[in-house]
Amino acid sequence: MSPKAFTSLIVIALVVLIGSQSFYIIKETERAIKLRFGEMIDDDVQPGIGFKMPLADVIKRFDARVLTLDTQPSRFLTSGKKYVIVDSFAKWRIKDVRNYYQATSGDRTRATLLLENQVNKGLRDEIAARSLYEVVSGERDQLMTKLTAMLNEQTQDELGIEVLDVRVKAIDLPDELSNNVYQRMSAERGRESREIRSEGNELAEGIQADADRQKTVIEAEAYREAEQIRGEGDAEASRIYAQAFNKDPEFYSFTRSLKAYTETFEGNDILLLDPKSDFFRYLNDSKGN
Repeated sequence: MSPKAFTSLIVIALVVLIGSQSFYIIKETERAIKLRFGEMIDDDVQPGIGFKMPLADVIKRFDARVLTLDTQPSRFLTSGKKYVIVDSFAKWRIKDVRNYYQATSGDRTRATLLLENQVNKGLRDEIAARSLYEVVSGERDQLMTKLTAMLNEQTQDELGIEVLDVRVKAIDLPDELSNNVYQRMSAERGRESREIRSEGNELAEGIQADADRQKTVIEAEAYREAEQIRGEGDAEASRIYAQAFNKDPEFYSFTRSLKAYTETFEGNDILLLDPKSDFFRYLNDSKGN
């Protein structure tokens, strides 16, 4: 290769290199700044194709989309001096590129660490002002809304970050506190079960007593009605016997005597009676006949 051709090749290579270093592309999902010899000269480079001075200018790109910070579960103390373990996350994005770069040097890892510290500090302050019940259920939504607004104001000024939302994924109790709560709940349920069982026993005893009373009343009424019916039956029998006696007194006396003979001579008892007594009148009459 001739020296002239070699020189031309080097020139072309330098032109291509300088040209490639002179242009840049910023995507719609990115925010960027321009540095010249390390000094920021443009803190809001617009998306599209741009020109920069080779070797002198540097373009720093950052993700402009909504990002998620998933914090590590941390222990916080409530106003009632009870520890809770809170697992939370935050949605954020870059709002002020200049502040973001100055606070984090464009390092996303550093940015998330600083933001996590801010989130934990905010959670600590808000939870410390509330009871365990308010943290778990009573004012949970209010806590998140207030914390989001407070963090958004702080992080925009300090980090150039806009906090869109802060949410709690889970609130757990430490193992020792969970055991105490479980034992307390178990004792409370045991007490309630004993009260319900006692009330049930009292109710059952009342029902049994009422059933026994009703049984006694029914049996007494049945016995009274039976005695009344038996008395009416005896009266009716006596009336029939009286009518029969009035119709034929002699026959009635005869049947009564036969019944007396039957009942008297069925057993093995020994009776000493005068054969000529009135008891044997019908027997004597039958022998005479």
